[in-house]
Amino acid sequence: MNGRVLIVGSIALDDVQTPFGDEEGVLGGAAVFGSISASLCAPVDIVGVVGDDFPEAHFNRLRSRGIDTAGVEVIDGGKTFRWRGRYEGMMEEAITLDTQVNVFSDFRPKIPASFCEDSIVFLANIDPEVQLAVLDQVPDAKLVLCDTMNYWIKSKRDALIEVLKRVDIALMNSTEARMLFDTTSLPKAAASLLDLGLKRAIIKKGEHGVLMFNRDGFFSSPAVPLEEVVDPTGAGDSFAGGFSGFLANAGEISEESMRQAVVVGSCMASFVVEGFSTTRLEEVDAGMLEGRCHSLRGSMNVNRLRIAERTGVAD
Repeated sequence: MNGRVLIVGSIALDDVQTPFGDEEGVLGGAAVFGSISASLCAPVDIVGVVGDDFPEAHFNRLRSRGIDTAGVEVIDGGKTFRWRGRYEGMMEEAITLDTQVNVFSDFRPKIPASFCEDSIVFLANIDPEVQLAVLDQVPDAKLVLCDTMNYWIKSKRDALIEVLKRVDIALMNSTEARMLFDTTSLPKAAASLLDLGLKRAIIKKGEHGVLMFNRDGFFSSPAVPLEEVVDPTGAGDSFAGGFSGFLANAGEISEESMRQAVVVGSCMASFVVEGFSTTRLEEVDAGMLEGRCHSLRGSMNVNRLRIAERTGVAD
């Protein structure tokens, strides 16, 4: 393992409205959130496309974190992917007000040769046919994760299934997992994912935590309880970035490191929602992350329960 993470996905300018305010033209996109999150633990290579309206200051923010942007294509005269959305009430789901795909509509990733050697690859939420094209370019990756969304489940299910057959870990939220296999049961959805050949199925449940399934059972992590959520945009991508970055830094892929990576991912997701765009995420240092991880891990500790000894029931 070379200890680097390759992240392929959208790079965007977002207009976001929440009960805490409005922000226009802020840094966004799945690849951006994932890369900034992963960069706290490991060096990152990002692949995406932007127009020449994308501020150089945003590139500098990425590069200042050691993120290699050589794989980001800049289209002269083009406009960057733009998303405008609003969150209301409990802010559980975004209300999309406008999407301007722009240069992202013709996104055909060309992975630089040096990036093809990266240990871990995260295919963020993009067209599954594009994900398949990326997989053809990174045959030697040690671990490949992919994300998706309800739009692709509805419109390109067959291509998505082919992606899932070729990756190691799938990340989905609970709604997407249920939709993909037409079931209300998350364990059944996870079993169906594993039947496709996946090593792990990670199902994100927002404020209710994360479930990670493999063929031997499952691991569950709670979410970090927060007094205030400012902007939920990018939480899932920040989880994936933290998860990937930790594993790349760990140098090994084991049951223990996977569980630790879930905790790191959960904590990175908890940081990003505390501010608009990536602002809060960029403030996090290793000490802050370790402290929050320690707190979350402690919430899961419990001594062995010896019920049989107290009730007289035999083991």
